[in-house]
Amino acid sequence: MLIYKIFRADEWAALQNAGETQGAPIDVADGFVHFSTATQAAETAAKHFTGQDGLTLLAVETDGLGDDLKWEVSRGDALFPHLFRTLRMTDVLWAKPMPLVDGTHQFPDDMV
Repeated sequence: MLIYKIFRADEWAALQNAGETQGAPIDVADGFVHFSTATQAAETAAKHFTGQDGLTLLAVETDGLGDDLKWEVSRGDALFPHLFRTLRMTDVLWAKPMPLVDGTHQFPDDMV
């Protein structure tokens, strides 16, 4: 199953340069890397990234994360995927831009 992480341009660049990251400031503060499922990603973008351009959507396959991935109750009592280790470039299946069009983030058509 694919899960998704939204990064700002500087966060994505930092991951590419270092090869791993503890995530965005909220991830560091919470002690895990926040992810969303395909059905949760648009709400995550609207809640945490409104009006922000230059975002990148990363897809990660859950099979490679093992016991470091936990599904925990969060927004709206839904289960969200949380990674309890650094996110590595080797975890990233693909990364695609999320352009902002008329105030709404555009997600890739092949996001499943």
